[in-house]
Amino acid sequence: MAVIGHIALNVFKESVRDRVLYSLVAFATLLIGASYLIGQLTAGQDVKIIKDLGLAAIATFGLFIAVFIGIGLVWKEVERRSIYSLLAKPIRRHELVLGKYAGLALTLLVNVAMMTIALYLVLAYLNTQFSDNARAVWPAPAVDVGMLRAIGLIFLELLVVTAFALFFSTFSSPFLSAALTFSLWIIGEFNPELRNFEAVVESPAAAYLARGLSYVLPNFAAFDIKTQVVYALPVPSSYLLTTSAYGAVYIALLLTGAVAIFERRDFK
Repeated sequence: MAVIGHIALNVFKESVRDRVLYSLVAFATLLIGASYLIGQLTAGQDVKIIKDLGLAAIATFGLFIAVFIGIGLVWKEVERRSIYSLLAKPIRRHELVLGKYAGLALTLLVNVAMMTIALYLVLAYLNTQFSDNARAVWPAPAVDVGMLRAIGLIFLELLVVTAFALFFSTFSSPFLSAALTFSLWIIGEFNPELRNFEAVVESPAAAYLARGLSYVLPNFAAFDIKTQVVYALPVPSSYLLTTSAYGAVYIALLLTGAVAIFERRDFK
């Protein structure tokens, strides 16, 4: 565990030095701030618009961070030939893979936290601009701790995306890894539609195939509860626990696959 922690810390330090990472976080923070100005265009909808745009910004820019850093975690070591010096040290291959993943997970956690703080600051300021009567008709308070449920699932979704990016990076190029990860993310966002594919096609075989794929491919739509949070709709604790367990199992499977591939890879 000490080795994994050391690798994770190095990955975190390297990631925060990446100018692309700073650009994404800065842009996301600006977008959250700009959502306040956009909210002013729709009277009475300011809070909901800012919450919706803010959560969407956290999810979108977190996705770019997960993919564009995740795809290079292993590939850069191979491309720089530094993989040989790393493996010559008392570092096992599975420790390298798990340490890389843990480092990016820490990077995501810090950046999601930064964007969350920025969003709450905007909402806190907005809260002071309305009277008690105006705030009374809002479905949820401006500074609503319930948003943390949506942000928590967003973070878990990003961890799954990171696991995919790392998995693909163990055997493919960065371009192909990015393409495969983004493709799976898009498919995962529309996963529920695969289960209703029989309403679109007349072929029973195609409908059965689509339904089967819906159970194998990731269901990223399950992590999206932004609408429920923004409109203060109930989200059962059982749903949060089930979705969290689903994400944890998917991450475990992907990391197991990544370790298995990396263990068998020949770098000579």
